[in-house]
Amino acid sequence: MSFLEVRDLCLDVGGFKLDRIELKAEKGDYLTLIGPTGSGKSLLLETIIGFYGPEKGKIILEGKDITDLPPNMRQISIVYQDHMLFPHMNVFENIAYAIRKKLRDKKQIEAEVKQIAGVLGIGELLYRKPSTLSGGEKQRAAIARSLIVRPKLLLLDEPFSALDARTKEKLRKMLKKAIGEYSTTVLHVTHDFEDVWALANRVVVLRKGKVMQSGDPESVFRRPSPDFVAEFLGTNVLKGKVKALEGKLTVIEAEGLEIYSSDPAEPGEEVAVSIRPEEVILAKGVMESSARNTLKGKVSGVFKKEHLVVVEVEMGHAEIKVVVTPTSCEMLEIEPGREIYAVFKASNARIIR
Repeated sequence: MSFLEVRDLCLDVGGFKLDRIELKAEKGDYLTLIGPTGSGKSLLLETIIGFYGPEKGKIILEGKDITDLPPNMRQISIVYQDHMLFPHMNVFENIAYAIRKKLRDKKQIEAEVKQIAGVLGIGELLYRKPSTLSGGEKQRAAIARSLIVRPKLLLLDEPFSALDARTKEKLRKMLKKAIGEYSTTVLHVTHDFEDVWALANRVVVLRKGKVMQSGDPESVFRRPSPDFVAEFLGTNVLKGKVKALEGKLTVIEAEGLEIYSSDPAEPGEEVAVSIRPEEVILAKGVMESSARNTLKGKVSGVFKKEHLVVVEVEMGHAEIKVVVTPTSCEMLEIEPGREIYAVFKASNARIIR
């Protein structure tokens, strides 16, 4: 039996639905929940913690059915985007509030607070009010308050979404350290794929209250289910048929292109090929490379996305997306209408069925 099991969970709250959710996490897992707005991610967290009672299904934690237990009996903590610190208390009091019912000794409480504050880098902020803190500092205080009770399960509902990129990166590192020291299992709702890559060992994709795909980040992002999951994750998926085998390589005719993959398949088999945008290199001309795939195309669109640039390239009967840095975009003189070569390894062309 897994550490956490959500079995056949169903719930409808004002149009937000959970439809036969099946989810498992092992002790120590860091599981991210991703999906479009309205897919039921936050509702799932709030059902696991006990704010909502499911219409059907069970929630099992460490082999115990907690479906009907009140939230304060579940040993689960939750952190929201807006941190919810008490404005009239300083940081020390906010963090200590969570354990005052459990511990009576003032010295022990102080030691516990200073320990978690040190792990999260807020030791010097303990006697300041929340109104004087930055967004990242407030969120670290909220995480400290949730972790100090040493919960069996920590739920995070988009805790970094209001923070700038540098603060997010810093907080991810601190959170990862704290999770390790407090041996906590985590379910983290996010819209930022960087959270997945930096923190998670498992990812679940939700849509309209249903689990569409789950697994480790590598398998989900590089071999997404065709259609919705691939589109949501921004993965290029080209559908075609296996043309031949050349040694250890599989040759696929897909949407007017000939693509080499190192994944096995049989001639005549209908397959889809998954290519991550960040695993494609753009070049002005044919370049010497160990990469087996060099495809000529034409730039059809250029879009800035945070600190990167997304380049859309028409080739064959398809359009693929490639992610490059602004510097590369400038050096390659990328603009709509320019001919360009897309280069990628056979090992980066993953066959999905």
